[in-house]
Amino acid sequence: MENLQQVHITHSKGPKNKLDSIDSISTNTLTNKYCMAMNSADNGDICEYCYSVSMLEGYRKTMVPALQRNSDLLSAAILTEWQLPRIMSAVFRFSGQGELLNDIHFENLCLIAEYNPHCTFALWTKRATIVNKALKKREKPSNLILVFSNSKIGHIMAKPPTHFDKTFNNVKGDDKLELQNCTGQQCKNCLVCYQHNDITTIIERKK
Repeated sequence: MENLQQVHITHSKGPKNKLDSIDSISTNTLTNKYCMAMNSADNGDICEYCYSVSMLEGYRKTMVPALQRNSDLLSAAILTEWQLPRIMSAVFRFSGQGELLNDIHFENLCLIAEYNPHCTFALWTKRATIVNKALKKREKPSNLILVFSNSKIGHIMAKPPTHFDKTFNNVKGDDKLELQNCTGQQCKNCLVCYQHNDITTIIERKK
């Protein structure tokens, strides 16, 4: 068991970091075929402006090896109980960087959530097909909140897709200013996405 690889947890810190104090399990965006295809599509979708690609190609290059180990580990096989990380926080983010790679990846995230019932996990993803396929075979963990990331800038998706709890949308500038509820604040001071509540449409100004 000592040779089994462990999942890397990213600890976000800093007064200018949106995810300050919220830890996460992420993967390598730069080797995710889905992410890179979306990033290079040149269709004006939000993925064209991917913060993760910019970070990992620039000032956060040192993160790439650890995130790639997560990509390999989480997508290749089901984690053993010994490999499941014990999360000590009350809220936690899945895929702060990167997207779901396959159904094994999603199953492993579900197992991590079930292994830590005291913690509420939130997963942002555009890959509803993977989620829907998996949840035909298993129950969604009650402490996992699924947030569908809408790729279309300025087109608000109010109703979450099947199995999802919330939608996350981007707008430009002051477009729909009165509806923007995720602009100019840190997650730890809001936590709407990390709670089962009646707020199901999240709208942020595109950075």
